[in-house]
Amino acid sequence: EITGISPERIVRLGDEENFWSMGDTGPCGPCSEIMYDHGIDKACGPNCALGVCDCDRFLEIWNLVFMQYNRDEKGVLTPLPRPSIDTGLGLERITSILQNKSSNYDTDLFVPIINQIEDITGQKYDRGEKGFPFRVIADHSRSCTFLIADGVLPSNDGRGYVLRRILRRAIRFGRLLGVKEAFLYKTVPTVVNLMGTAYPELIEKQDFIMEVIKLEEERFMVTLNDGIKKVEEIINAEKSKDKQVISGQDAFMLYDTYGFPLDLTEDMAEEQNFTVDIAGFAEMMKEQRAKAREANAGANAFTEDILVTNLLADIPLSTFEGYDNLNSSAQVLAIMKEDSLLAKASNEDVIIVTDLTPFYPEGGGQVADLGLIKAANAEITVNDVKRISDWILHFATVKGEIKVKDTVEMLTNQKLRLDTAKNHTATHLLHKALREILGQHAEQKGSLVEPNRLRFDFTHLSALSAEELVKIEQLVNEAILSMYDIDCLTTSIDKAKDMGAIALFGEKYGDEVRLVKIDDYSLELCGGTHVGNTGEIGLFKIISEGSIGSGLRRIEAVTGQQAIDYFNALEAELEKAANLLRCPPMEVVKRIEALQKNLKDKDREIDNYKLAMSKSSSDDLLNKVVELKGVKLLIEEVASQDVNALRQSAEMLKDKLGKAVVLLAAVMDDKIAFVCFVSKDLVSLGLHAGKIVGASAKVTGGGGGGRPDMAQAGGKDVSKITDALNEARLMVENTLT
Repeated sequence: EITGISPERIVRLGDEENFWSMGDTGPCGPCSEIMYDHGIDKACGPNCALGVCDCDRFLEIWNLVFMQYNRDEKGVLTPLPRPSIDTGLGLERITSILQNKSSNYDTDLFVPIINQIEDITGQKYDRGEKGFPFRVIADHSRSCTFLIADGVLPSNDGRGYVLRRILRRAIRFGRLLGVKEAFLYKTVPTVVNLMGTAYPELIEKQDFIMEVIKLEEERFMVTLNDGIKKVEEIINAEKSKDKQVISGQDAFMLYDTYGFPLDLTEDMAEEQNFTVDIAGFAEMMKEQRAKAREANAGANAFTEDILVTNLLADIPLSTFEGYDNLNSSAQVLAIMKEDSLLAKASNEDVIIVTDLTPFYPEGGGQVADLGLIKAANAEITVNDVKRISDWILHFATVKGEIKVKDTVEMLTNQKLRLDTAKNHTATHLLHKALREILGQHAEQKGSLVEPNRLRFDFTHLSALSAEELVKIEQLVNEAILSMYDIDCLTTSIDKAKDMGAIALFGEKYGDEVRLVKIDDYSLELCGGTHVGNTGEIGLFKIISEGSIGSGLRRIEAVTGQQAIDYFNALEAELEKAANLLRCPPMEVVKRIEALQKNLKDKDREIDNYKLAMSKSSSDDLLNKVVELKGVKLLIEEVASQDVNALRQSAEMLKDKLGKAVVLLAAVMDDKIAFVCFVSKDLVSLGLHAGKIVGASAKVTGGGGGGRPDMAQAGGKDVSKITDALNEARLMVENTLT
């Protein structure tokens, strides 16, 4: 009656279809789906109707979820303290309706991408079932482009794993179209051309997106080759047992460890008349998902939020005034322990909520403030501070007694706060320098800001060179020496974006945001604490840079007094090195280079001496050669402490003897080294250096092997070296006779 929609156009489908939840537990509520009717000519039959069938006549274009309940482990629904409406509208579906197309893939959002896939593959697109690979690749090309532009990189967990799966699925469908090399990255410019006007960040990051996709494609090619070898090993192993089934466990291992797709495992199995235990694979996958749900920290955090929200529902929210004050007078509003509210607490660990607080709660990579809360009858140590649903919780140890409604003094540790603020401002300077030196793709992916150090994670595909690190350090220290003023202001999220402020992917922002402006040098959305002027930081020093995953790098650095301490420690070590080398500190490198050259010269002299000794020893050994069936045999124990010299001697003797088998053994550090050479013309007679040396080593409890013409092995029991050599002689004699 209100909307004017006729009743026959509204169908109630019940909880099975019209109730949405995020999982077995969590937020949920009833939903209403808005469908578009393509008309009676698209009907699947005479009984075709909304809610009766699921044919292509009706297209869902919109879903409204009235998020009003929380479902617990027992299935009980509890009203949410803050209900909301979650709405989802399909842009592509609306476009297909407006352009009068029966499929999203026939719209101008996809046709140019599909046309390019035709050019890459040399195949024509089919709008029916045969065109499915084209549609998958086109869709996944867009998904990958946007995910990478938003800062997601391929990895083995979280969002990165989703991206990796999407990429690899597109690559697999490319193989179905006959493409064996990297190709998906070539579709990125087309996606950017289509979407770049609405999403200018795609234009800015196009080259980086292409580089990431190409690198992942090339890595997956290697993965496929490794997986193919592993499948062949599994099939051969099962054949030896007269079986023709790849177990679910093996199929899952290929999928989980090697990233090898199940359908490719099935294809290879079918070629060998094998089958795959799909049910077993599905069970393994189910177990892994169950473990992932158990380990889902986000779900646990949500449960914690619900608990706190329910406990503190009647308690006013906390006011944070720590940007302006480091000490405050406040009133205790609540005392919590586990899942209960207390009227008072004595000599125990509790959580305290006050009406206002100067203590910064952990967030945005910055650690929480520490300090004291003083009451009339208690002194309370603050060990941690967290913000949950806009209440600020002080995790504290009470000495004495504190009660709800007590007036207290909130005292932060000012030195720790200042040192933390220095490091937080330094991360903003570092972020700016990274983007300046490496490119705009170098985006923050995580950080840790503590009083004594900072850690900064960012996107970049290769290790930073020494020259790049020097330039980055120099830019940060120049900004510090420039003594830029730092202003913090609150504005709308839209205005902040218009101002060009950097926002971090994955962070949640409200309508009002806090901007940290470092002169005209840097502008970022940030809720952390900062110094008033960059000069307060004093000094910045990078102490390490390395990889933490595919496309992710990490820099650790120190500032202020910690940076001075670091330089002092370096100087002390340099002085020690200079004293050992007996030279001034500034000549240490020159002296080391001279020593290295001298050592190389000495090594060369030693090698020449060993070679001369080896030749002399070889001449003595020639007297011990025996001949059998025209083959010269030299199987002897020699004195040597260098495996390379032993190998050189054996090879030299083999070359001198011609048609020969040479096996030398030497005791080195209470172990035996065996080296065997067989003339290549004897290999055809069945003589195999790897087997000979392996049999000898086995006698002494060791092992080894190698090529038919050359092999090495190691032995353990030196008392059996004579037996080992006799075993080798016997093996050669049996082969020749």
